Amino acid sequence: MGNKVAIVTDTTACIPKEQVDRYGIEVVPVVFIFGDKSYRDGIDMSPAELYAQLRQVKKLPTTSGCLPEIYLEAYRKASQRASSILCITIPSKFSGMFNSAQLAKKMAKETLPDVAIEVVDCVTAAAAQGLVVLAAARAAASGKSLTKVVGVTKSVMQRVNLLATLDTLKYLVKGGRVPKAAALVGSLLRIKPIFTISEGEARPVANGRTNAGATKRLLKIMEQKIIDGQPLHIAVMHADAPDRAKKLADKISSQFDCAELFITEFTPVMGVHTGPGVIGIAFYNGD
Repeated sequence: MGNKVAIVTDTTACIPKEQVDRYGIEVVPVVFIFGDKSYRDGIDMSPAELYAQLRQVKKLPTTSGCLPEIYLEAYRKASQRASSILCITIPSKFSGMFNSAQLAKKMAKETLPDVAIEVVDCVTAAAAQGLVVLAAARAAASGKSLTKVVGVTKSVMQRVNLLATLDTLKYLVKGGRVPKAAALVGSLLRIKPIFTISEGEARPVANGRTNAGATKRLLKIMEQKIIDGQPLHIAVMHADAPDRAKKLADKISSQFDCAELFITEFTPVMGVHTGPGVIGIAFYNGD
C-alpha cells in the first residue's frame, strides 16, 4: 500500500516535476481558456509557449478551475497507494478549486467508502502552497497518520511567507484586478510592485524602481522575517525569467543556510494573471 497518506494538490502549487514524482503527489490540472480552446495547465501548453502568446494577444485567457470529477479521479488514483488522502487546494478566495475538491470528497463516499479524505483550503498560493504540500508529502512519506500530516500542513501554512515582484501591472489591469489609474501611476514612476499573499489575499508590501532594486528589497524583507538557527526552506519562482531566478537562488544560497532550496516556474494558470517577468520567493523556518 505504500504510505498511509497520499497527497493531492493542483498545478497552481508550482511544484517541480521531480518532487512530484519523488513523493507520488497527485496534481490536478487547472483549466484555462485561450481563445475558443481550453487547455490543462502544465499539460497542453508549457509556460514558455503561454508567455510567448501572452505578449501578442489583446484578450487575456481566462481560468476556469476544474470540475469535481477531476478531483474524484485524483482521489481514485491516490487511493491505490494509500488508505487516506490529504488534498491541499489554492485559497478558496481565489478559485472554486476548494469547493470542487469538497464536492469530490462527498462523491467519493460512494466510490471510495473505505478511504478517509481531508481537504485543506491553503491560505497561500503558488510556490508557498508548494512548500506546504512538500512538507505534507515528507510527513506522509515518513509514515505519519492523516491527523498528524494535517497538523504538519497547518503548522507550515501559518509560517510560510510569499513575496513576489511584478515586472509590469499591465496584465493585472487587463484581467481587471488593478484599476487602470494605478497602472498608469505605476508606469509613470517605473514602479515594480512587491506583493505578498496571506490569509488568501494578495496585498502590496513595497515598491522597487528597477527589477534589481525590487529583488534586493525582497531579500531584505525576507531577512527580517527569518529566524536564525532554524532550518530554512525556500522556493524561488519565476515567470519566463530563468536567468534572474538563478541569480537570486545563487545569492540566497550564499547568504543563508538552506535546508531546502529549489527554483520553480510560475505555472501558466498563474502567469495568465501576472504576465511574464515575475520573480518571487516563498519561505518558512523550522521543520
